[in-house]
Amino acid sequence: MPRIIECVPNFSEGRSKEVIEAIASAIANTEGCSLLDVDPGISTNRTVYTFVGSPGAVIEGALNSARAAYHLIDMRLHQGEHPRMGAMDVCPFIPVQDTTMEDCVECAKEFCDRLANELGVPTFLYGDAAKENGEFRQTLPQIRSGEYEGLIEKLRQPDWKPDGGPTDFVPSWGATAVGARKFLIAYNINLLATKEQAHRIALNVREQGRSKDQPGRLKKLQAIGWYMEEANLAQVSMNLTDHEVTPLHVAYEECYKDAEELNLAVVGSQIVGLVPLQAMLATADYFIQKENLFILEEDQKLRLVINRLGLNSVGAFSPKERIIEYMIHSDTDGPLVSMEVKDFILTVGSRSPTPGGGSVAAMSAALGAALGAMVGFLTYGNKKFADLDTKMRQLIPPLYKGMKDLTPFIDADAAAFSEYMLALKLPHSNEEETNERQKALQQGLSTAVKVPLCVARIVTSLWAPLKELAEIGNINCKSDLQVGVRNLETAVWGTYYNISTNLDEITDEEFKNKTKAEIDDALKTAQENCVAILKILDGRTS
Repeated sequence: MPRIIECVPNFSEGRSKEVIEAIASAIANTEGCSLLDVDPGISTNRTVYTFVGSPGAVIEGALNSARAAYHLIDMRLHQGEHPRMGAMDVCPFIPVQDTTMEDCVECAKEFCDRLANELGVPTFLYGDAAKENGEFRQTLPQIRSGEYEGLIEKLRQPDWKPDGGPTDFVPSWGATAVGARKFLIAYNINLLATKEQAHRIALNVREQGRSKDQPGRLKKLQAIGWYMEEANLAQVSMNLTDHEVTPLHVAYEECYKDAEELNLAVVGSQIVGLVPLQAMLATADYFIQKENLFILEEDQKLRLVINRLGLNSVGAFSPKERIIEYMIHSDTDGPLVSMEVKDFILTVGSRSPTPGGGSVAAMSAALGAALGAMVGFLTYGNKKFADLDTKMRQLIPPLYKGMKDLTPFIDADAAAFSEYMLALKLPHSNEEETNERQKALQQGLSTAVKVPLCVARIVTSLWAPLKELAEIGNINCKSDLQVGVRNLETAVWGTYYNISTNLDEITDEEFKNKTKAEIDDALKTAQENCVAILKILDGRTS
């Protein structure tokens, strides 16, 4: 998979269409960068750009955007609701795919130096890129305190010597904060209220609260209150700096509770920029549990979140355009999964080693799980089995999830074989090439083992709910479940043969022994559970 880093520079201009588009073009025209979102705000007079690319590409994209802004934005003229200290006010780097926080720290430091040297402007590191500074100047609120107007005096202080660039004040630019951080969600709660009332709620919920002696209720949350003239409403504007610590729904519910106490109307909320899929699904799970709902499909869960949080209240919220995983991976299905059934069968039967037994085993496992889910669905909501609805709500999700999780392995197995075949074709005319080829071959074999092993692990997790389903599920679906469990057992046999074949050539003895023990146990578990479930089904008459 390609290495992907996200960059989210915020520029102090949200009103001039020409300036906003010029900066966007500078990013979009950078080789290797994909501009995902441009979100301007009139009241804040600020635009948030979101783009992704390889580590090197995002640094160049950020530099190109800064170069454009340098000639177009004059901070001496800037007024807006959002705290700010520079034309490019903040520029964070965030790990997305096959990259680490350390990679982003390196990006931040390189960009910090290059921006400062090329444009001659003060730059400050924040977040993970500023850990050596201790707690003194690590957070964005610390670095931005005093804002643009306080920079002249701030830059004179020895403790505030910039990490890059001059200590001299640059009136047209101000200063830029460059950082590395986790994914930040910019999230606003809409109120029919005054700016002061919104800010009172912000002080209650944000981590720093009103002071050290009066901290707020929610960790990893920054917040202020402001008024949006263009929408004629107030907002509690929040940054969720770690959505696993303070999720969207917690921020929403806490603000809603305070608004009720102040007799203020909450009229939806707004996500600025992009949001991770995980954050949306966690909020869906909260409302599903709170309201005792039964929803499995991802698109339905997202619809629930959009409705409950009122995400369409200020502007349209389209998951395909606002969820980062959907933006990066527009088509998540592999070529085999995307085939029609007939074409898949003909491809298996063609003169080609892929797709082969591993892909067919994964397909068999996915179909087995699917049949289990089907039996659950045909029991749930059926008047005859009304007393089982609660139990079906427990049994269907793991089977449905198993079906969804197993499907990508149909393509993954074929890809693993291709990786090994590519390694075989590497040159080996000297010792160095031979060593590199051997290393690649071992990596290919390891992947070829891990893929079917994952299939076996998922199947192993399904036996318990399948056994319960066999005992109480809709008797009219008896044969469907019998086919399903046989499919799952066959799938594990397929993984067993694939793994056994590839293990012979792996040189890592510890890995071999551990893997062999695991697949042996998975096969034994599959055989025992298949027999047990079929016996239960054979004995049922009603």
